[in-house]
Amino acid sequence: MIQIAEMIQEIKSHPDFGKAGMVLAHNGVVRESSRDGRPVTGLTVHVNHGRLEELMAEYRSRAGIVEILIAIEEEKPLAVGDDVMAIVVAGDIRENVLATLEGLLNAVKAEVTSKTEHFTEGS
Repeated sequence: MIQIAEMIQEIKSHPDFGKAGMVLAHNGVVRESSRDGRPVTGLTVHVNHGRLEELMAEYRSRAGIVEILIAIEEEKPLAVGDDVMAIVVAGDIRENVLATLEGLLNAVKAEVTSKTEHFTEGS
């Protein structure tokens, strides 16, 4: 289970945390249906760690960003309601933090993770 509170505490211990005016968190969970509406029992997530590291470096270098942490539950069966991924971004102002979280989340979903959905029988 991903512990967002612990991730936020880790960010608060960053030496440059005093520059932060916002900490924003995303917590993705397994939903009960696929995007096409078929019922699922869960999923398994696969991660391209090399690309993840590249994206982390790129997004950490954005203006106003203090720190970014990502946790992904990978290579194990996850059930409906389980945590899949958490992203926590700390930065100076709302506009920088919101744009960074949105861009990073979309990039991770498109370029870093893939999933194997586990469908209910007959789906």
